[in-house]
Amino acid sequence: MKRAIPVLALSVAGLVPVWLYSPASGHEGEISEVAAPETQQQTQQQTAPRTTQAAPKPTGAAPKTTQPRQQQTTQQQPQNRSVSGPAVNTSEGTVQVQVTFQGTKIVDVKALRAPNSNPTRTALPLLRESALRAQSADIDTVSGATATSEGYKQSLQAAIDGAR
Repeated sequence: MKRAIPVLALSVAGLVPVWLYSPASGHEGEISEVAAPETQQQTQQQTAPRTTQAAPKPTGAAPKTTQPRQQQTTQQQPQNRSVSGPAVNTSEGTVQVQVTFQGTKIVDVKALRAPNSNPTRTALPLLRESALRAQSADIDTVSGATATSEGYKQSLQAAIDGAR
């Protein structure tokens, strides 16, 4: 009986931190590079891909020249525009990508959401590189991250389709 009171008190003291524990911020162990409210709302609603265009940069005052306008004409490069694919639920977690186009060329692919696991962290750079090289969603699956790769390809294809 002498030991019962200290054992009970220490048991309660040990359980208090467990009761007070709250998980860190984040959602279901996912990688989230972009936490914009529009992305979260789009993910919850599972809507079609959306397209955004980069805003033109201000150039300041107009240059003062005396040359005819024909000689001032310079060839402008197409503006970059980004298209987010839908969030795709896989057995490992949610995958969502954003594709940046310059004209019709894919110049960047970013994972907005992906499962937070070692195979996924290894696969994402490989999937990005493959998509940039192929200029399409017709890319190989990364061994060990099959579910993530399939979700990545589905979101990528939807983003490409949404850009057309």
